[in-house]
Amino acid sequence: MNISSKFEWVSRLDRRIFLAAAAAALVLVAWLAWTWITWPDVSSLQTTNPESTAFINRYREARREAGESDAVAWSPVPYDRISPNLARAVISSEDTEFFFHDGFSSHELGESIRKAIREREAPRGASTMSQQLVKNLWLSPSRSLTRKLREATLTRQLEKSLSKKRILELYLNVVEFGPGIYGAEAAAQHYFGKPAAQLTLREGAMMAAGLPRPRSWNPSSSSENYARRVDQILEIENRLEFLDRYLGP
Repeated sequence: MNISSKFEWVSRLDRRIFLAAAAAALVLVAWLAWTWITWPDVSSLQTTNPESTAFINRYREARREAGESDAVAWSPVPYDRISPNLARAVISSEDTEFFFHDGFSSHELGESIRKAIREREAPRGASTMSQQLVKNLWLSPSRSLTRKLREATLTRQLEKSLSKKRILELYLNVVEFGPGIYGAEAAAQHYFGKPAAQLTLREGAMMAAGLPRPRSWNPSSSSENYARRVDQILEIENRLEFLDRYLGP
């Protein structure tokens, strides 16, 4: 290859590198613009309730694709219309440090790993309730890096913008308690024929016990593992007497 040919080859390579870099830059700019445009207004949740959630939307879409009704049971209610028995049970089950962390908990992660080793199963429950709320409201099931970054950023915003009691209120109103059953009020009516404000200690534990897998673990379930989880939650509640100071009016 003569000098002229080499020069032309290098020039073509440089152009390809430049074009590839330009294309990557355009993709990045487009992604950042899309992220900025679609970024949730977290602070609006201080005074308004979500009209739907990412989890509810996915459930309804799956039902429509299957040619079935996409109706869901969901009746959000204010915090004072949800029994402290349910709030206490959910915190005991999902996030015992809820009132003390800033959205993330190394303790919960450690407990999840230790439990997985003891029971020889995949770790679960490492997410705090704040992280779970963010996932329910806005995120996809994807485990990509960008999704994780969105989760971390939104969790920080949630903790800075909302009080713990408001986060708890939203959480109890949007999580899935059974197939197509979202929030404390709809679940209490479905399983026990009563409003969420009237849930007993055991009924609260029965609803909280299903949160890891609500479509198979719920108060209608006959699973022995689910029944054991209910008893475990009641035992944990007995050790967390301090929660009463945080769950009041």
